[in-house]
Amino acid sequence: MLRPNMATQQQTKSHDDLTIANRLVDKNPDISKKDNKDDDEEEIEEAEVVVPPDSGWAWVVMVASFLCCTVIDGIVFCSPLLQDQWIAEFKVSKAYVSFVSSLLSGCYLMAGPFVSALANRFGFRPVTVAGAIFGSLCFGLSYYAPSVEYLFFIYGVLGGIGFCMVYIPAVVIIGFYFEKWRALATGVALCGSGVGTYVFAPLTTYLLQYGWRQTLVIQGAMVLLCALFGMAFRPIQPITLAVTDKNATAEEKRKLNGHGNTVAPTPQLTQQAFTKPLPEGRLAYSMPNSAHNTYMGASQRHHYPTAAEIFKGMNLERRPSGTASGSKGTELKQLRKSQPTTPNGDPQQLTFNLHKELTTVGENEEEAENDNLLETEAKPITLQARRHTVSGRRDQEIGKRSAAAAHEAHHGQATRPMYRDDAFFTGSLTRIPQYQSQSSLAYHMSVTRLPTKQDMLEDRQKGCRICPEAVRRTLSTMLDTSLLKSPSFMCLAFSGFLTMMGFFVPFGFLVSRATDSGMEASTAVDILGGIGLVNTIARIVCGSVSSFPSIKPLWLNNIALTAGGFATIFSGLVINPATQWTFAVFFGICIACFSALRSLIAVEMIGLEKLTNAFGFLMLFQGLAATFGTPIAGALYGATGSYDAAFYFAGGLILLSAFLCYPLSYVSRWEQRRNEKITPLAAA
Repeated sequence: MLRPNMATQQQTKSHDDLTIANRLVDKNPDISKKDNKDDDEEEIEEAEVVVPPDSGWAWVVMVASFLCCTVIDGIVFCSPLLQDQWIAEFKVSKAYVSFVSSLLSGCYLMAGPFVSALANRFGFRPVTVAGAIFGSLCFGLSYYAPSVEYLFFIYGVLGGIGFCMVYIPAVVIIGFYFEKWRALATGVALCGSGVGTYVFAPLTTYLLQYGWRQTLVIQGAMVLLCALFGMAFRPIQPITLAVTDKNATAEEKRKLNGHGNTVAPTPQLTQQAFTKPLPEGRLAYSMPNSAHNTYMGASQRHHYPTAAEIFKGMNLERRPSGTASGSKGTELKQLRKSQPTTPNGDPQQLTFNLHKELTTVGENEEEAENDNLLETEAKPITLQARRHTVSGRRDQEIGKRSAAAAHEAHHGQATRPMYRDDAFFTGSLTRIPQYQSQSSLAYHMSVTRLPTKQDMLEDRQKGCRICPEAVRRTLSTMLDTSLLKSPSFMCLAFSGFLTMMGFFVPFGFLVSRATDSGMEASTAVDILGGIGLVNTIARIVCGSVSSFPSIKPLWLNNIALTAGGFATIFSGLVINPATQWTFAVFFGICIACFSALRSLIAVEMIGLEKLTNAFGFLMLFQGLAATFGTPIAGALYGATGSYDAAFYFAGGLILLSAFLCYPLSYVSRWEQRRNEKITPLAAA
């Protein structure tokens, strides 16, 4: 709750328009005008929350995501197969030419925070399509490479950025379409990484018969297919939540609407948040000192409130609205049919508490309106919930809206995917305490942070901005340096850095080591593809096992990394098909567990609210490690003339990363106890 001297008042024509709001949107201009003229009319506060449909078009999205991961990861993991021809043509060392592939994989990761910011501003579909076109163009331009340095920049840096623009939306969008089946859908989509390795290893070897330049052109055409897959990433229309208070006293209205000394309905809102009217009746909160002052590297970033914080403590009810988001009388009639009526024939209002069983939102509007609401003794503050179907089905009357109105309903909503705390969570939601302790809709309200006034203004204004609020806010959240003060996070981040330094080494040197030892090239390539096959199976198994509450993701991760590290170190003792296939099994399980469990471990260590921040730095650290890991291994090979040193280097790093994670749970508990002691002192 804000201090009285912090409140801001603004008088309007008939009543106070100031309100602390999350997404205060008046869907009907006519009613907005009427409200301004009549003090007795109720004021509607609205917020938009995305609730995954878990069915229908969601499965199409999962398949499209799988195909994107198959193409992108398949090319990345099999890129080292081109190195021998690069060495022969450009007359460079193996360590030097390794930078081409390592830059591709490194920039593919390091660009993650910046691509996330773009996806937050423009959406998943445009970023994916643009990334596929850009990546394909980079591969096509690589055909004309006159030197290896040209490949460094065009193929490695720019191609990696294009790949990241495809990969990040393809992975993150799964969480927006799936709730109950999130772990399964994410596991299937990420299996594309293993399938891609299995498919592209022999395919790349076959294409290299025609030369590496022709191979890059064909791969560029395959990357272009991701633009077609990305078209399936259609945005989800959010549920609109609206609060009204028809029977509140004037004193209560002033408190609710921010008129007077109290403008924040939630004590958790620690920063000042002031509201000002927006064009066409839209209202939103603004952060202190303007949203333009969002900064990176601050010790304590702005607190952006969630929908649950705004509505906390309010007893809410749902009612039909024939004016919401362009809906017509037909929708209103359908909603009224599903509601009980009073003896006079009027719709009966049923109230329910937000923190009790709120509602389970169905896939379509009729299911949502037929949900039973819990009756409580509460003021009739109204929650209005409505959503469009994911498949785009509309009522015939709704479908007759003009193109301009439809564009406004879609583009003007200012919902941002990266404003969700669980955007990067890939596991089962049952592992999140916030999900288990409340209803589905209440959970989504609790993890959805709200756009600022500046954000909504920029969304409605025409023109191009170099760095809009949606981009700045995402970057400031993902790169908030206050997280670097957390010992448990730094331990986790450094462990991931070491793992990633050794991660790509086997992909770069496995085939060369096997052929130099007398194995047939086709057999060696099959073993490389076998790592992808094992990775695919292990991801599904790991995801299923980690969904059990009794299984600790951290320990599963530690065991897998330990086994993978030892297998990498000893993989060169005896080189034959049997030993190399054994290594492929252990290493495939290792990388599968490392990739699948990272978000679960991060949530356990630092909490869901810091997950986005954690993934921003994890992608940077891991991208930096991937950039230099393989070239260092190549330098060791050049210095010793043996691949053993390269595999010792990679295996030792993976093993060390596992050892760093063993005490991680103890470090996390110590940090929690330390913070509990510091908090009362800071408050005093």
